[in-house]
Amino acid sequence: MSTDSPIQTQIDLLRHGEPVGGRRYRGQTDDPLSDQGWQQMRAAVAGRQDWDVLYSSPLKRCVEFAQELSGRLLLPVKTDERLKEIGFGAWEGRTPDEIRRDDPLRLESFWRDPAGNRPAGAETLTNFQARVSAVWAEICAAHSGQRVLIVGHAGITRMILSLVLGSPVEHMFRIQVDNAGLTRIRIQGNGATALPVLVFHGRPPAAN
Repeated sequence: MSTDSPIQTQIDLLRHGEPVGGRRYRGQTDDPLSDQGWQQMRAAVAGRQDWDVLYSSPLKRCVEFAQELSGRLLLPVKTDERLKEIGFGAWEGRTPDEIRRDDPLRLESFWRDPAGNRPAGAETLTNFQARVSAVWAEICAAHSGQRVLIVGHAGITRMILSLVLGSPVEHMFRIQVDNAGLTRIRIQGNGATALPVLVFHGRPPAAN
């Protein structure tokens, strides 16, 4: 796929690795990476030098690795509160099994209709979409023609993919994002006529 514009912007989305405590609906609970999580993150970027700009969620499971990577790439880390994971309210810190013990169908109901079945006190999809779309637009505008890495969360990757592909925000939880999964989006052109293209999701090609 190509356009007449020579301007191409590359934006990579890297989900954090496994946090301490394993799989949980962690949301904005600020757990650090486990030893395995550090290994996953280092393996995901091994041999890669192809970024000009480095962004990160301010949560420990993202920013602590981003700070390590910044030392290798000699790039400053730009943190933004809007890159935090979606808030899960009453589910924060709970495992899927713990949630199912209360109601065996609760998780499936949420996945099918996250807007209508969100946990008590959770961030709304509308608010999450607004903050992610705002920071995404700002990053795209500020770094046209550059190669950007965003170290973030599964929800950030899901929401940005929903924006790029024009899919309903209510379907974002149908996108699987693995620990240390890398997604690449290439934006051809800029401004109102920019064309975002999903290059790969989850299985990046070998580093050059």
